[in-house]
This record gives sequence, C-alpha cells and structure tokens, in this order.
Amino acid sequence: MKLHFLVFAMIGLLPAWLSAERTQAQEARRNVSQCQAIAQSIPKATFASFSGSAPVLKTAVADETVKLTYIGHSTFIIETPGGVSIATDYSGWYTPPRMPMVATMNRAHSSHYTLAPDPAIKYVLHGWSDVPGEKPKVDMVVGDTYIRNVTTDIRGGFGAPQQDGNSIFIFEVAGLCIGHLGHLHYELTDAHYTEIGRLDIVMVPVDGGLTMGADSMSRIIKRLRSSLILPMHQPRPLASFLSMFGPDFDIVYAPTNSIDVSLRTLPKKPQIYVAQGMQ
Repeated sequence: MKLHFLVFAMIGLLPAWLSAERTQAQEARRNVSQCQAIAQSIPKATFASFSGSAPVLKTAVADETVKLTYIGHSTFIIETPGGVSIATDYSGWYTPPRMPMVATMNRAHSSHYTLAPDPAIKYVLHGWSDVPGEKPKVDMVVGDTYIRNVTTDIRGGFGAPQQDGNSIFIFEVAGLCIGHLGHLHYELTDAHYTEIGRLDIVMVPVDGGLTMGADSMSRIIKRLRSSLILPMHQPRPLASFLSMFGPDFDIVYAPTNSIDVSLRTLPKKPQIYVAQGMQ
C-alpha cells in the first residue's frame, strides 16, 4: 500500500517537475547570442553587418523597428518593439523622455554612472565589478531583448591598466545586434572581436583621446564594419574622427536626435549617423 502511494505521489509530481525542466530549458535556449552565431575564433576575423544569410532571432520580423534617441554624452534611449526601454551609460545627468526599464552603466566614472538611480528603473546593470578580481557578467533577457556584456580594461591610476573596468553592452532585439562601446581605452583584441560577434549598430565614443584618439577608434569601427555608426560623447573632436573615413563610409548629419531602424532599413553601406546633439 505504501509503495502504491509513493508511486502515485511521484506520478503526481511529474507534471510540475517536467514543467520546471521545460522552463529551465527554454530559458537556456533564450540566452543564446544570435550575434555571436557567425563569430569564429580566427585571427583578424572581421564580422560583417547583417545580410540575408545571417542568423537572426527566431521571433524577429524584418519590419520590427527599434528606436534609438541620443539624449547626451554617452546616453541613448533604446526603445524596442516589445516595449522595453533602455538607457545606455545612465548617469542621471540627462532626463529620458520617460523612465527606462533598464539602465546600463559601462564604467564607474562620474559622468557615466550614478550610485543613486531612480528606484523606478527595474534593472540597473553595472559594467564593472565592485568585488576586486571579479569579472562582471551580464547575461539576461528582458522582454524581447537579450542583454550581454564584453569587458575591456581601462586606464587606472598612474596610467596602469585596470582589468575589466569597462563593459561593451550588447543588445540583441528584433534580429538586430546593437553595441555600446562604453568608455573604451584600448584597441580591441582578436578575442574581443570574437566575443562581440556581429554588430549591426554601434555607439562609439568620440572625444579626441579621453577614451582613445581618432585613429585608434576609427580602426575599431572599420574592423567592426557595422551598418550604422552612432558617434557619442563629445562633439568637438567629431571632425577629426570623421576625417579618418573614406568613400567606403557614408556620413549623414541627422535633422533630429532619433532614428528608427529595422533589419529591412539598415543601410547597405556603412553609415556614420551624426545625431543632432552631436553636431
């Protein structure tokens, strides 16, 4: 009798157990980068922007539009088809049109982060670790957006490298691979390019050397060869940065600080899109 009861009890638990297993498997499948799907660990690999044969998120529709709005310094607001709003390099200095659901902070620098974000922001993601020797890891799905990070070193005290002090945040949504380079101090390694994978849209700091000089930063952009390049940080050194690019790149001075982008509307030729606030 006891054996029969135990068997029935175990059978009764099976649906819940299978449901939990199924949920865990679904979450594991969701947290797979589509932007890394074409990345290969080969020296000097160049990761091309989206083409018809490139893998995309299974749920993505070519006409789904992502809106990017530049609101100042290194902060963009990303608004996704699923209603997720993300403030990049959120410092609290610039007021978003509405409270973001997610705030990323690439580096613990006064104009790139805040220790007192609005409590209404549901997810606050640091690109550095407060624990010495620990590497920050962001790997999460928020609504229709997969968010991950790739860490880079920065210049610390007296110019010595500070390991993993900056994060390149990557947002994968509507089949697009969107990257924010953060406060980048050193040129990327082959390992970095492999970990990043494809970037259709990249937000790049332009500042004449507070991060990197125009020549070094332009080499990174040429290698990434993203379809859409969005300068940020400081307008004054912009001309020097733009002078590094030849006829293989188009330069567009935007009439506004926003742009709507989908897989279908990505520029066929790499385009440096200068938002109104960076002009």
